[in-house]
Amino acid sequence: MDFYDLDLSDQVLDALDDMNFTECTPIQEHAIPVILEGRDMIGVAQTGTGKTAAFLLPILSKLSDGGYPEKAINCIIMSPTRELAQQIDQAMEGFSYYMNVSSVAVYGGNDGIRYEQEKRGLAMGADVIIATPGRLISHLSLGNVDLSKVSFFVLDEADRMLDMGFSDDIMQIVKYLPQERQTIMFSATMPRKIQDLARTILRDPVEVKLAVSKPADKIVQSAYVCYEAQKVSLVKKLFAERPPHRVIIFASSKLKVKDMAIALGRAGFKVGAMHSDLEQQERDEVMYKFKAQQIDVLVATDIVARGIDIDDIQLVINFDVPHDAEDYVHRIGRTARANNDGEAITLVSEKDQQRFASIEHFLETEIEKRPLPEGLGEGPAYRPKEGGEKRYGGRRNQGQRNGYKRRNKNQSKEGQSQKKARPNANSRRIGIRKRNNSKKRKLLIKFSAKYRG
Repeated sequence: MDFYDLDLSDQVLDALDDMNFTECTPIQEHAIPVILEGRDMIGVAQTGTGKTAAFLLPILSKLSDGGYPEKAINCIIMSPTRELAQQIDQAMEGFSYYMNVSSVAVYGGNDGIRYEQEKRGLAMGADVIIATPGRLISHLSLGNVDLSKVSFFVLDEADRMLDMGFSDDIMQIVKYLPQERQTIMFSATMPRKIQDLARTILRDPVEVKLAVSKPADKIVQSAYVCYEAQKVSLVKKLFAERPPHRVIIFASSKLKVKDMAIALGRAGFKVGAMHSDLEQQERDEVMYKFKAQQIDVLVATDIVARGIDIDDIQLVINFDVPHDAEDYVHRIGRTARANNDGEAITLVSEKDQQRFASIEHFLETEIEKRPLPEGLGEGPAYRPKEGGEKRYGGRRNQGQRNGYKRRNKNQSKEGQSQKKARPNANSRRIGIRKRNNSKKRKLLIKFSAKYRG
């Protein structure tokens, strides 16, 4: 579906046009009309499907139509992490470019100057507030913010917020909101606790649920069957063969993150760690260095890494097998973005074989099991269901000697989906905006790669 087929405002369409957005993603196609109708909604879709635009575009469109209080907070968007709040704020800047709509991002880990800036913005009644729960609670407790006129309340990545212990904070914030509001929830999964929350704060919601999509074909997936004690040495071997660049390693615990980062650092690799024991300033510094390519390898836990949005990740390594297929797809979806190629490697220990087999079953494919590099010895037999014995060790395949990737001979980039041209799009926009302002276009184009879905 084309964005022009939706009842979005001209100002929003102007911005989309300059950003070269044409077609909706599935979640946008189904969610935007529901939100425009004013219905409460719970959207279930994995990260990377275009959820940010799915709620921002219709809300901005409704705000641009007018009829909402001036100098008042009209929309609250809750985010589990500072990083995600910043990304939503950036998307807001691009999508609202042609609108007279103000926004303030409110999150922890800042100095007193930043806090005062937030306080002033809240007092002036910014149209849209993008906030982490703890920081908003802080402002509410000090009387810095009035939420009595809020028309839109959005919970983004609600499952992660509950996982991070924000359930009580959310319910506390809800008490400050008017009864007459539109509430929108997005979650990657739909466990019982999310269902309970939805029943509590949503009114007759429409459920928009998309099946977990398969990983992009451009992602080259493989696995190494190994013992837990072999994992660190295996990663070092891989990096010794081909120096790492733009790599994310996901581990299941902060202890493993710390140990892995220390081991790689001692081996001479430029590595950073992201885990919950870091102060916000330290996390910001790590992310800055990674984005600036001062760090080649980022080792992180799932929760802390939520919200990382970098388009040029070349390799994702699952140091541990994710708990379910959704987490697997989410992790490896960090690579192969913005028309780039990517690779995903999973280290499968003896205790995680059944879990990995379940992921393969979901993907409806058998992921290539590569032999361990020479010098590591044999790995365990891959027998998730106590089937036939297969050992992966010893001499490596010749085709893998020069790097991580091993592509199919016939693999081609041909046939990749292309954005179809929007017929008569410009003719529909004649007289609305001039299109020759290069400054504006440059500012907007920078958002296009990130938020196209």
